[in-house]
Amino acid sequence: MQILLHAPAISPRLLYICQFIFKEIMLLDFLITDDSEVFKNQGGIKIKYTNDTIDNDHFTIGNFGLLFETDTREQDTSCFEVNGHKAFFKAAQADFPFDILSASFYLLSRYEEYLPHNKDGYGRYAHENSIAFREHFLHLPLINIWIRQFIDSLQKKFPCVNIPLLPFSFLPTYDIDMAYSYRHKGWMRNLGGFIKSPSINRVKVLFGLEEDPFDSYDWLDALHRQQNLKPLYFFLMAKENGIYDKNILPHKKAMCTLIKQHAQKYTIGIHPSWQSGDEFTILQLEKDRLQKIGGTSIKKSRQHYIRFNLPSGYRRLTEIGITDDYSMGYGGINGFRASVAYSFYWFDLQKNEATTLRIHPFCFMEANSFYEQKYTAEEAYQELMQYYAICKETGGQLITIWHNNFLGTDPLFAAWREIYRQFILLVKISG
Repeated sequence: MQILLHAPAISPRLLYICQFIFKEIMLLDFLITDDSEVFKNQGGIKIKYTNDTIDNDHFTIGNFGLLFETDTREQDTSCFEVNGHKAFFKAAQADFPFDILSASFYLLSRYEEYLPHNKDGYGRYAHENSIAFREHFLHLPLINIWIRQFIDSLQKKFPCVNIPLLPFSFLPTYDIDMAYSYRHKGWMRNLGGFIKSPSINRVKVLFGLEEDPFDSYDWLDALHRQQNLKPLYFFLMAKENGIYDKNILPHKKAMCTLIKQHAQKYTIGIHPSWQSGDEFTILQLEKDRLQKIGGTSIKKSRQHYIRFNLPSGYRRLTEIGITDDYSMGYGGINGFRASVAYSFYWFDLQKNEATTLRIHPFCFMEANSFYEQKYTAEEAYQELMQYYAICKETGGQLITIWHNNFLGTDPLFAAWREIYRQFILLVKISG
């Protein structure tokens, strides 16, 4: 089945968003034409991307104009409600109440992150700047919802059209940026830690009387085997420790062993250090080091502290051969940063072109719930369940981030292991 779209021109932005909505999500072939005669004489499902009057022969989407611009500038994103959900780029005369192509492109490309904005304390795009936060839809994969509404409207116009939603999927991911709490850190670091915060548990761990409280690897392995899960692990490979890079150094035997064990069983990726965000050569060295230790090609990444800015952050990843990035989310609050629960290719707005870098958005990170949102384990579980419900309802992919220290035996994170276990069991039972 093919959709024919008539537009005033064929632009990179239009091609990109049509590829995402029609081909990737609706699983339909599409053809774009700017020839009125070709459009008129063609049968089947036809969409006119115009501000003309509605016609029974085709479906009409109002054209806001964003997809035919080549620069970035302030846009009028005044919101209104459509079927109980926010939308913008309103269309006066059309079969759909707003320009879903332009609005989806605006959110997916992270258009607003290219405009002048405030940074947070870590130098990142502050979530308070975003339309999703200001208009209170950060907790929703709004593009997923819009596409469902669009499909319903399209099927009313063309009753013969049958467009199944993509099935729900779940991907567990883990950031290993503090592999152990006490073990393998060396006596000097442990002595300094003990002086700062005396602990009998530290002594017991160092003398082999107790397991390290951050060591949750065997427990996770058992959970993955029982539930047939295929997770992703991201390893911090900072050559030197710093204020934000506190992992076991990668040259240590214990760290090498941990990486090798996971590379043999799971897919692993690079967790670029804070230091690498200031120096490109460090990023390349960290990736090369992980490839050598793990004995596998590294194509996936997630930024430590979710530290990246557009477009430079993503360009640096493509330059070192990363094909898939899992950093699209906020490091200070949970939610859908790109307002979507599907993966998508990054569109470089400065170059006005689609790229081959695939973006996989996450919506839940337990560290956000604990440190930033100040949630208890039970409150975090309820939040996670809300994300699970909306992703399952809209046919999206739910990607979560957990850290090994939250899933170990540290009293600070008591109950977090159990809520994760409960969640995994529920996801596998209900699908």
